[in-house]
Amino acid sequence: MNREQFIKVMTDSKLYDLTQGCSIFTPPWPGEKALEIHFFKRVTGAYGGGQGANGQILNWSNTVGTHLVGETAFHSGGRAIADIPLRDLCGPGVVVDISDAVSDYSLYTPEMIMERATVKEGDILIINTGYHRYSWDQPDIYNEDAQGGVESQEFGFLVRHPGPSPDFFQWALDMKLKVVGVDCGCAEHPMNTPIRRMHANHFERAEAKLRQEYGKTWDEAFPPDEYYEMTHITMPKAHLLLAECIVGDIDKLNNQRAWIMIQPMPFMEVEAAWSRVVAHQAPAGMDEDEFFQIMDSAEILDLTIPFSVQTPQWANYIPLTVTYTKRVGGQHFGMGRNGSICNASIHLATHMDGEKHFYPNGRTIGQVPLEEWVGPGVIADISHLVSDSSVYTPQMIEGVVDIRRGDILIIKTGWHRYGWNSPDSDEFRYMIRHPGPSADFSQWCVDMQIKWIGVDAVSADHPMNTIQRLWHPKTFEEANRKLMEDFGQDWDEMYPLDKYYQDMHLNLFPKRIVHAENLAGDIATAESGRYYIGCYLQKGMECASMWGRFVAFKEGS
Repeated sequence: MNREQFIKVMTDSKLYDLTQGCSIFTPPWPGEKALEIHFFKRVTGAYGGGQGANGQILNWSNTVGTHLVGETAFHSGGRAIADIPLRDLCGPGVVVDISDAVSDYSLYTPEMIMERATVKEGDILIINTGYHRYSWDQPDIYNEDAQGGVESQEFGFLVRHPGPSPDFFQWALDMKLKVVGVDCGCAEHPMNTPIRRMHANHFERAEAKLRQEYGKTWDEAFPPDEYYEMTHITMPKAHLLLAECIVGDIDKLNNQRAWIMIQPMPFMEVEAAWSRVVAHQAPAGMDEDEFFQIMDSAEILDLTIPFSVQTPQWANYIPLTVTYTKRVGGQHFGMGRNGSICNASIHLATHMDGEKHFYPNGRTIGQVPLEEWVGPGVIADISHLVSDSSVYTPQMIEGVVDIRRGDILIIKTGWHRYGWNSPDSDEFRYMIRHPGPSADFSQWCVDMQIKWIGVDAVSADHPMNTIQRLWHPKTFEEANRKLMEDFGQDWDEMYPLDKYYQDMHLNLFPKRIVHAENLAGDIATAESGRYYIGCYLQKGMECASMWGRFVAFKEGS
């Protein structure tokens, strides 16, 4: 299969978004930190950050919204999220609907799963318990017996949901499953977590149900030492991962197989990570096995830089900090886990600048459909054509790649090699001397109907068309001399400030052409060419910009 055929297969495949909306209204795992969003900058100015853009600081725990639970959540010696290859998080799988067989506090078994759908060795398994109906972003459930006539969605999603039977995780290990995902708050039974103590009245109901159905107390069914060994040592060491809070289009895939992808932020220090969970099914007329074979042989290029406290932020933005609020060894009976609270402004690491970052009337990240973040596109390697503070043009892009109307455009300037985690790291050069687009570039993007842009530098704008011009006058003088040599115009002639200041932001975001910054990773070896490109962002419902995983796919050999 050639590149064009491969891109067409992925473009024509059926796409499903299985991600819960992540909002200040999304309930966190009980006892953990809810998402907080603070505007520290506004385009006209705000206390603490000044003017120029809509800039946000987020304070959050990673159990808010759809997320991947990493090995280090339970086993401190496990792999960091950033060290888990995407191949371990993508592959054939199945969504199994057991909602007809479970109710509040009940147990689901391997038999329930296998009765309803085919689960194969090495699959990604998504379990539809039906409890996604209690997700905060779903309609109310009316019940005359409930207080107020409406069921508590938060308690349904996080406290009353079913969980796996005592033999379930051993079965999952025997099946060599890559990931077990669930449509509720936790892949464990809530009564095998601190909820047992936080909501003792619910534990009494759960244990009474267990006695009635199985004739055992909770500790008889789940001996604490054995359960701890399984969940905190055996599973993490076997690389069995858990994905939680899967919602979205899950009902559209009931008891069907699909190519499933868990796309987490590549955190280095943190035990869990926000994720976009998506699924593809074969295009109309294509056999499922053929589609899976194509996807299995495809090459995945991860264009995302590791997300770390070491990652430098843009200019006067706030860096990432991580505070561990609990540790495995510090909880009652040793049944705890590692948990943390994160604080950061969004403009660090690989992220998407959303419409609202500069255009207050634009859409938030969570309001943009997944279909607008994925599709055919190009990687244009112009690294041999640019140097410190130089300007690149549409002609340079068109000279190295077959770019088409409606494409996603990834620009490889070569500046990824100066990023913080590179052997050739040069933070000043990366931040202040990277190349940027010519004055006609934004209009060319409009004419080409570019879907979105990505760049392996800190900004899609030239740094001298930003506030950096004032903060670094010596570098501006150098850039201005270079512009005169290359184009015969000085900066203010070529880029009048009232028209071209933050050109790629202010002139394109109102037209829904946004851009990703700080692309890295496999972009180092990526060649100019056409790809199927995916931007998998956390579904931040109030967020002006957002982190995610940025991936390019091409056909396998």
